[in-house]
Amino acid sequence: MKHKVVRISRRKWLKKSIASVMLINMLCMSSLPLVVLAEGETTKTEVPATDATKAVVTTKAVTIPSVESLKLQVESAVLIEPTTGEILLSVNSDVALPPASMTKMMTEYIVADQVKQGKLKWDDIVTVQENAAQTVGSRIFLAEKDQHTVEELYIAMAVGSANDATVALAEHVAGSEAAFVELMNEQAKRMGMKTAFFINSSGLSRADMPEKYRPSEDRETVMSAMDTALLAKFIVQDHPDFARFTAIQSYKFRERDTNPIINYNWMLEANKDITNFKAYAYPGLDGLKTGHTLAAGNCFAGTAERDGVRLISVVMGAKTNPARFVETKKVLDYGFNNFEIKQVVAPKSVVVGTETVPVKKGVETTVGVVSDLDVKFMVPKGTQNPSITSKVTLMNEDELVAPLAKGTKVGTITYTYKAEGMGEAQEKTVNLVTADEVEKGGWFRLLFRAIKDLFVDLFDGIKNLF
Repeated sequence: MKHKVVRISRRKWLKKSIASVMLINMLCMSSLPLVVLAEGETTKTEVPATDATKAVVTTKAVTIPSVESLKLQVESAVLIEPTTGEILLSVNSDVALPPASMTKMMTEYIVADQVKQGKLKWDDIVTVQENAAQTVGSRIFLAEKDQHTVEELYIAMAVGSANDATVALAEHVAGSEAAFVELMNEQAKRMGMKTAFFINSSGLSRADMPEKYRPSEDRETVMSAMDTALLAKFIVQDHPDFARFTAIQSYKFRERDTNPIINYNWMLEANKDITNFKAYAYPGLDGLKTGHTLAAGNCFAGTAERDGVRLISVVMGAKTNPARFVETKKVLDYGFNNFEIKQVVAPKSVVVGTETVPVKKGVETTVGVVSDLDVKFMVPKGTQNPSITSKVTLMNEDELVAPLAKGTKVGTITYTYKAEGMGEAQEKTVNLVTADEVEKGGWFRLLFRAIKDLFVDLFDGIKNLF
């Protein structure tokens, strides 16, 4: 067996020797070796394994209070930071519960999205139909055939939680409330809401809907606190002008109305000078939606921004109207007092171990690589050098062929952060891109690069014989 291996190796060596003699004869006829030496190119580029994981050592850990220490008096609650998606607090947040008028947030989202897409205009005229005119509960007493603009009805819905205005908008968008509900449930799936199911546009219980317009299926609207927060996240990110409506303190719907609509959200920062509400006014709070039915209790989806950081809170099943705001303050204070957003990776950063990637048919054989965007995570306040892990995934080398423009994507890097006492780990994936342009190499350069690679392989083969 030993001799057989030697014979095979000798045959390989003989083939390479013949090839080398031919090349040497060709090279001796010109000054080509000078070109090969002058290139001075690296023969091998070390690229880390695509599943390699790296970590930064934590130098300072920060402990945050437990959620239990808040002693929340609610059925469920959640607190999230929308840009990172980090869950900062969770109490039964995945339990499907009646959301009452927080349902209207989905109606608000869809109507605002219709306007954004140009399918609706705020000054479009809406003619009130029978279903809206017969809708009970919180309302502005619309009569059949009344006409109002989309914006007027939207304000009545967002500020006064008017059920009839909500139904009128739903029918105007989809032709019927039932058809609009289909849009609501489809949108919930697109948003990734896991528990949400809508039977109407307003949040009314099925028994409180006009009998003629009740769905045939005997089900009720449900939505978890987590799904509600997710919906709120889409509102604040996709429609950043939301506060143009949700922060209105009062609104006179008709000139003849004796009293204006008063916003049910007592926590608006603007209420700090209002005698009846100033005890509840919360700095930076500008939305979003209250809700109340006998089945749901008192609910509130709130959002506030301080020092450039926005948080979204949801409480469900509070015992009283004031209690939902008291509990929301506890939840928001927990977030603002204990967490901050920290940039853990700057844009255009070089990844240790993946400083370059190989390029085929280029003037250069490798190109520098950097991340395209920065990475930010929500961390406990005072955290220094948070422990971050990363995973690099590079494109197939065959795809990296010159010419390559600066900023060409060559792979991705996923950063992960998990702090003790927080919810699930935060992840963010950014692209790895070329730091420079790579021009295509001329045929002369590529030819002699191939010759050099052949010599390298030849000498490696000879070296391995001994």
